[in-house]
Amino acid sequence: MRLTVFKCLPMGQQADVLRQCGHFLSDRMQDSFQLHLYALGDFYAEIWRGTGDEHILFIHLFQHSHGLSAYLEDIWLPEV
Repeated sequence: MRLTVFKCLPMGQQADVLRQCGHFLSDRMQDSFQLHLYALGDFYAEIWRGTGDEHILFIHLFQHSHGLSAYLEDIWLPEV
């Protein structure tokens, strides 16, 4: 699915599409929010929720890899 099509869906449908068709990549905490990162088609999506809350506050969409930098900080690669 392309970003332009995904953006036309209501947020509830967006969340369903991400869970069913998206590729879960990672999760992280930011302040009092829990974020889940997915890749789908030509974009990435972050689902934002309050900590311990199932209600989705919003879904942040982006296409550029610089949006992944906050996730890369937690990846540890062993030295060879």
